[in-house]
Amino acid sequence: MISLNVNGKRYDVDVSPDMPLLWVIRDAIGLTGTKFGCGLSQCGACTVHLDGEPVRSCVTPVSSVGARKVTTIEGLSPDSTHALQTAWVAEQVPQCGYCQSGQLMSAAALLAKKPKPSDADIDAAMSGNICRCGTYQRIRRAIHRAAGV
Repeated sequence: MISLNVNGKRYDVDVSPDMPLLWVIRDAIGLTGTKFGCGLSQCGACTVHLDGEPVRSCVTPVSSVGARKVTTIEGLSPDSTHALQTAWVAEQVPQCGYCQSGQLMSAAALLAKKPKPSDADIDAAMSGNICRCGTYQRIRRAIHRAAGV
């Protein structure tokens, strides 16, 4: 049995220690906002936070999490009113929407470290998140909006 703190709630899960955190979150806990994209840590769709740091859950073995706090897209805001979520809607960022939870989690980690990021800061922080629909300019505008810039 492995104990996890996900979005402020304790979960005891009976899974293999080498199971990727992504599948524990989705299949054992039932939170499906975090998406599987590539399984190789290349696209960013599976991004969650471990103690506030963005990680790719598709390649993070659950045994490596320990007592660290896991935050998923569901934990960003209980009612979708996080500044980034409202900015995402205002800027009409999503098209297909598949990558958006990972995009939002990467953006939230950026704003936690740099509350007023420059374009270069945004580009660097978001460079590992792929959007097949190509909404990168909208993503940048939404991050600036959420930062109040």
